[in-house]
Amino acid sequence: MLNQETATSTPVEKPATETPATPLVLTDAAATKFRDLTKGETNPAIGLRVYIISGGCSGYRYGMMVEETANADDQIFETNGVKVYLDEKSVPLVVGSSVDFVDSLMGAGFTVENPNSVGGCGCGSSFRTAESAGAPSACSH
Repeated sequence: MLNQETATSTPVEKPATETPATPLVLTDAAATKFRDLTKGETNPAIGLRVYIISGGCSGYRYGMMVEETANADDQIFETNGVKVYLDEKSVPLVVGSSVDFVDSLMGAGFTVENPNSVGGCGCGSSFRTAESAGAPSACSH
């Protein structure tokens, strides 16, 4: 008969639950500009909706708007003091992105630095990812 020793196990501590990383971040300039644009708003749910739609020469286009309510499929998070609404279809396309506000002689506006973008169109209004080359269409603004 084999002599089996009973192993005593030491309980393994589980790591503390971490807050999941936000899919995208707003720079200080973008957060400041958004707060300036919405400073008269009293609705505590007011936030920035960032979304991706099909279109443009390269397949995808960014969209942003002031949002007051969430949709059923939204991921809602806060970055740099601003509530952000992001639909579930847009999340994988913007993970790791940074939204900035640029004010230069050429114009002012929100821009997106997206590590998932592998190319864009010549007019700069659309992008494509490695997973999907997108569905190219006519460039229109």
